[in-house]
Amino acid sequence: MSPYQIILADDHLMFRNGIKRIIEDAQNLSVIGEAGDGLQLLELLKKTKPNMVILDISMPKLRGLETTREIKTLYPDIKVLILTMHRNKEYLKQVLAAKADGYLLKEDTDRQLIAAIESIRGGKIFLSPLMSEDLSQNLLGFIENTDPSVDETLSTREREVLTLLAEGKSSKEIADLLYISPRTVEHHRARINKKLKIRSIVDLVKYAIRKGYTSQNS
Repeated sequence: MSPYQIILADDHLMFRNGIKRIIEDAQNLSVIGEAGDGLQLLELLKKTKPNMVILDISMPKLRGLETTREIKTLYPDIKVLILTMHRNKEYLKQVLAAKADGYLLKEDTDRQLIAAIESIRGGKIFLSPLMSEDLSQNLLGFIENTDPSVDETLSTREREVLTLLAEGKSSKEIADLLYISPRTVEHHRARINKKLKIRSIVDLVKYAIRKGYTSQNS
């Protein structure tokens, strides 16, 4: 039987190497690619189609939630396991709403990573055992009752610009980070405001925090 193929995405190389060692010590699992941020991961997926992607929720450039939404839209058959330090029900709700297949706390990784992979591989949703005591009875039903939100109309680049705006970056700083012109940043910002029907930067930041585009609410 062919190995179950996995791509890892985390901006911390040492942590990524640790995850890779755990996976490659297991039978019939193989790491076939690695990425340091969300945009790099999406580029990699244009060339390589794994069975599963394991990604950090707090990656630079394009965060885990936005990356997950893109993966599930473009490649719905790819399983997604989110890694996070956040023992937070709101983050968990956002991860489930993005249609991820699992939510694993980094402190659980040594003991639960392989169990998470095998559970998701078997068609189940995996949640870190450390989260179970925080779950309300109807939390898992949340995903089924969530209507598509307006932010799903934002492009990948627009969500990226929104994230950086919410973190207080100026148009010039965003342009430098994304290797685009300040004028292009302003164009994206105008389209974001129009799509979300938001005019002020304060309301834009509030929206981004509420949707999990920034960790300022954690």
